[in-house]
Amino acid sequence: MTTIGVSGRRIFGMAVLAGALLAAGCTTIKDRRGYIADPLLYSGIRQGIDNQRSVEATLGHPTFTSQFGQPTWYYVASTTGQRPFGSPRIEAQSVMAITFDATGNVVAIDRNSDLSRVAYITPERDETPTLGRERGFLEDLFGNIGAVGAAAPGAGGPGGG
Repeated sequence: MTTIGVSGRRIFGMAVLAGALLAAGCTTIKDRRGYIADPLLYSGIRQGIDNQRSVEATLGHPTFTSQFGQPTWYYVASTTGQRPFGSPRIEAQSVMAITFDATGNVVAIDRNSDLSRVAYITPERDETPTLGRERGFLEDLFGNIGAVGAAAPGAGGPGGG
């Protein structure tokens, strides 16, 4: 049987601590976004009984509303996971769409938690194209030298004269 000295215990303790910190750094960070879904509240909305006022009193203000067609309110909830040094990805999503008629009464309720409808959009480039001329770095850096206090061509100063 061997005995571990004080310095051996410290090294072992530091190794265990370092291993725990490394393992903690590899975990996924969970985040809930949007409407916090409550099945009890969802089940309280009834077609033909509720209206816009009672739905808002029960569920609160919708995440977003339709802009065209029949008035529809959407309540969106999603759970994202993010690995260290990675981008967040949607792991679970639920969408509740409540459609109203012209008088504001509930005519349809659609609950969906299908991830196949999630659209991942990747921007094309790191810059947004704009109208106008392209300026280089030096022109951006030195472009305003001498322009301070100078009137724009054709502008006659105050009063337009």
